[in-house]
Amino acid sequence: MTDTALRIAYSPCPNDTFVFHAWAHGLVPGAPALDVTFADIDVTNGMAERGELDVLKVSYAVLPWVLDEYALLPCGGALGRGCGPLVLAREPGVSLTGRTVAVPSDRSTAYLLFRLWAATAVPGGVGDVVVMPFHEIMPAVRDGKVDAGLVIHEARFTYQRYGLHRLADMGEHWESTTGLPIPLGAIIAKRSLGAPTLRRLADAARASVRHAWADPEASRSYVLAHAQEMSPTVADQHIALYVNDFTEDLGEEGRTAARTLLTHAANGGLVPPVPPAALAFP
Repeated sequence: MTDTALRIAYSPCPNDTFVFHAWAHGLVPGAPALDVTFADIDVTNGMAERGELDVLKVSYAVLPWVLDEYALLPCGGALGRGCGPLVLAREPGVSLTGRTVAVPSDRSTAYLLFRLWAATAVPGGVGDVVVMPFHEIMPAVRDGKVDAGLVIHEARFTYQRYGLHRLADMGEHWESTTGLPIPLGAIIAKRSLGAPTLRRLADAARASVRHAWADPEASRSYVLAHAQEMSPTVADQHIALYVNDFTEDLGEEGRTAARTLLTHAANGGLVPPVPPAALAFP
């Protein structure tokens, strides 16, 4: 491996900046240097599909299109329980049949979970689906630009401020039907880097997570500098929800969750089939 910094893209959300702070700031001994790009998930998903950058935080839902070129790292991502995307509207209990829904990415795990849920919960199906940056969705619902919104991240803590109502929790639906954690965001790296480098990257990501847990104050200014209009309290809630044992290591349960999501989606004709071996770490 050369001394050239690896090009990485992850979101400015607190969970990502918390996880990658130590690595990005040279606090992980022996870890390769990083050239960081901040981008929302819709952008990083597109980067992965075009084969841009060396390491990316992406949606699990985009993996069927990128696993030929990228390997799934076993750490650094976002899985969990009680942290699923929410469907919000201005009025409680409204039907989404034929309605316009804003989503954060048409290749996001949130949207994939939404499609799996809507297949049985929305007779006749929704109407138009509009992709917009996740932080624009709640204002768009509040202002009547769309009928409903599929939201992620800290929106689960803040949607009441916009006068919105929760119609459904995609995580509750997923967990009740599978009993598994929700696979949301994955860390991937180019297979062309080679197996030894991929293992080195996984070690660096894991060490960065552990450093963040051991000294959470070290990353606070980095987290808050990049958080989008977010209070320190909400940032802490965000980190507590999305950074957990699965971030340190997927483990067999995490891999089972990923395989189950992609298998369900493929069986429904929503994504191409993914061979089980494609999710294996070199």
